[in-house]
Amino acid sequence: MLFTAVALCTTPVLADPPAPAAPAPAARTVSRAGIPYKPDDDQLGPKEVVDAIRARRAGGKLLNLDRMLLHSPAFARGWNGLFGAVRGQLAVPARLRELVIMAIGSLNRAEYEWAQHEGEFLKAGGTHAQLAALRDVPVAVTNDKLFDEAERATLALTLEMTRAIQVSETTMKRIRAKLPVDQVVELIGTIASYNMVSRFVVATGVELE
Repeated sequence: MLFTAVALCTTPVLADPPAPAAPAPAARTVSRAGIPYKPDDDQLGPKEVVDAIRARRAGGKLLNLDRMLLHSPAFARGWNGLFGAVRGQLAVPARLRELVIMAIGSLNRAEYEWAQHEGEFLKAGGTHAQLAALRDVPVAVTNDKLFDEAERATLALTLEMTRAIQVSETTMKRIRAKLPVDQVVELIGTIASYNMVSRFVVATGVELE
């Protein structure tokens, strides 16, 4: 009896088998607007266009935005060239570029644009407190506790270009006092470009991957 009791006590207890891994979510096939995304296969588009887009994406993984753009390879090629320059070839500081993008995402209710750049904004030196404030851009423009003068001037320029189109003389003087003329032109071009992005993703219904 003693041997049996000892044997029972020393019998190893087997752990439950690990639960099977949850399957990866399938890639979306249709946007919120009902427009199909191009499937990521051999029929996606001209190889040189697709390869150029993949080269600009982390790990070569296409975004839903890319799969929408590739319905028109010519448009996708031009878009990739423009944003390759805006994202990697301009002299305007990255923190101001990303500030512009977050402000436009908020103003135009383009959650895809906001979500794609939230991490980039933080990486460029932005803060979580600034992100929270940017949910109300007209108020953020006057917030001198969270934003310095260059940032507030950038937000004023973004707000006027996005909402009023025309930029006031006061705002132009503010931004020119903080940046050299080449960066002012680049900043204006960046604001114009990301307004295009927001309008495109909202109209086509592009969703997060």
